[in-house]
Amino acid sequence: MTSSPADRADLFADNRANWDDRAALHEASGYGIDELVADPARISPELAQDTERLGDLRELDVIHLQCHLGTDTVGLTRLGARRMVGVDLSGESVRRARGIARRCRAEIEYVEANVYDAREAVDGDFDLVYTSIGVLCWLPDVAAWARVIASLLRPGGRVLVRDDHPMSMTIDEDTSHGLRVTQPYFQREAPLTWDEASSYIEAADDAPEITHGVSHQWNHSIGEILTALLEAGLVLDSFEETPYAAWMPWPDLMVADGDRYRLAEEPDRMPLQFVLIAHRPEGDAGSA
Repeated sequence: MTSSPADRADLFADNRANWDDRAALHEASGYGIDELVADPARISPELAQDTERLGDLRELDVIHLQCHLGTDTVGLTRLGARRMVGVDLSGESVRRARGIARRCRAEIEYVEANVYDAREAVDGDFDLVYTSIGVLCWLPDVAAWARVIASLLRPGGRVLVRDDHPMSMTIDEDTSHGLRVTQPYFQREAPLTWDEASSYIEAADDAPEITHGVSHQWNHSIGEILTALLEAGLVLDSFEETPYAAWMPWPDLMVADGDRYRLAEEPDRMPLQFVLIAHRPEGDAGSA
């Protein structure tokens, strides 16, 4: 029997404390914030690669799940979103995101909530749910996540998901002997638990330390992700796997390629990210 997200309160509490610490470290270390503030037309490289997929957001209501410091939430307002909502588990992330939005003169509603509680925490329906990058690994149940997304969308509304490819999440951190699969590809009940005092960006010398290093993650196969969205009543519009990553998990095996990273040798050996778009059918009454 699979436990519900509510049964994992202690695990979520660990992740919340970890991301509260990361929020402080990330803002102190730059995170592209000053560039975003200085240039009112700027959007992040991560968001920029999907501008054609997103299309014209003018007159659309958009919600960004697991938004962290909201740098891409700001970017979505700059692409024209009429109403912009950001949701994150970490109260410190939300507090700092509000400050960044004020500096960018962006009108954004930020809500502190577990993504599984987003339907109850946020009023209204949306034309677009956006979620990207490195987000699904923090969720124990991808089927419940997909049902939340479907409940947030009005008929005809879309979801765009860009994330690290679950195959890349199976690779051992120790790559001294090459790429080795040591972690689960499929969703498991029990999480992978880590205790680390670092994050995925280089910390500034004066950045606050991560004192809550314990975090919990779950992998989800491509099949599980797609099936979850389909069983939630959504229709798949497009799906793409790419050999590029937004960060460098294996520095000794990877090289920079513009604003992205790829394997230095034979990059077509492994997908590092995927991006998908799905929609809720027109005329679908659905259920909250």
